[in-house]
Amino acid sequence: MRRDSIFYKLFQQSPSLLFALLANPPSNADEYIFDSVAVKEPKFEIDGVFLPPQNPNPGVVYFCEVQFQKDERLYERVFAESYLYFYRNRDRFSNLQIVIIYPSRSLEQTDINPYLSQLNSPQVNRIYLDELGDIRSLPVWVGLMVLTTLEENRATEEARYLLARSQQENSQSQNRAIIELLVTIMVYKFEGKSQREVEQMLGITLQETRVYREIKEQGREEGEKLLILRLLFRRVGELPQEVRQRVESLALEQLENLGEALLDFTSMADLHAWLEALES
Repeated sequence: MRRDSIFYKLFQQSPSLLFALLANPPSNADEYIFDSVAVKEPKFEIDGVFLPPQNPNPGVVYFCEVQFQKDERLYERVFAESYLYFYRNRDRFSNLQIVIIYPSRSLEQTDINPYLSQLNSPQVNRIYLDELGDIRSLPVWVGLMVLTTLEENRATEEARYLLARSQQENSQSQNRAIIELLVTIMVYKFEGKSQREVEQMLGITLQETRVYREIKEQGREEGEKLLILRLLFRRVGELPQEVRQRVESLALEQLENLGEALLDFTSMADLHAWLEALES
């Protein structure tokens, strides 16, 4: 399940969603802009950066990392990239906050001793989705985040509940966005099921939503591109612009093949060789 792309879409649709998770959100949370940025030399890819509105008084920048896999060097990377970006843009911001979202505590980095002072700081927020409470007591947008963590036997029931609640609570445009995100989550979660089976699970006709028509072509392809580019960066380093464009132009099947091949890459030359073989 490509959670990176799902959470990217969630934050893109509703940047203020991040602040619904925090005990002390900024008073102007609705004015923040969500973005994904790169920090060069050394190059870091930051999952999400929430930028305060531009005005004469610098605001607080929020860095967000969504972590659904064990990474024993996560805090080394998160603190390094966040502080480096803050350093290079110091005049734009008055302060920074770091938010790490886990499905549960079990996926947190094991050795946290070197970072106890940072982790205990009010500037660092660790969110465990399975500890937010009953999904039915949460705001719908937050419920969508929790839905990504549920086992299949619970996901269907809770998805139907969120769908019904969204129709009651939200405007038509907001409800449409929530439906499409909810369907995106369920299509990824139940990849082995047919269209009719997923329709029956949710009690809707997916042809009526834009997401089902596009999820296999555009949505899934975007998720694959995002994942492949991040994996390539960690494998062979920063991609030259020309190489990045070649990767982004690949069809879905080619991206999936590259995802398997890159596990054996050790240098940029391996990527060049793979691309040349593809075009020959």
